[in-house]
Amino acid sequence: MAVCPKCGAQATLNNCSKCGLPFDLCVCATIERETEKIVVSTEMRRFNKPITLITGIMENSKDVAKQLKSRLACGGTVKEGHIELQGNHKARIKQILVKLGYAEEQIEVR
Repeated sequence: MAVCPKCGAQATLNNCSKCGLPFDLCVCATIERETEKIVVSTEMRRFNKPITLITGIMENSKDVAKQLKSRLACGGTVKEGHIELQGNHKARIKQILVKLGYAEEQIEVR
């Protein structure tokens, strides 16, 4: 069985089974990304250290976390469906996520 190279869905006759378009025009990943609601918040952890939590990024969260850690020069990890970054980065996180391709309307900073 063939697989769509863009979204990973099963394919029939060189067409994606999710959207029905040819492989080169597949928009499944774009549609899924637009429906995500991203919430950015901070939390205090041990020894009164702040942590920035980013929830709502489902696809390639490890790659997004790597990009964020690199651009913010901080440590972090991906746990249980959310990204944790060391420090309070609420001021810059929205700009960076927009540069990574997320819509400004779907990012909520609390």
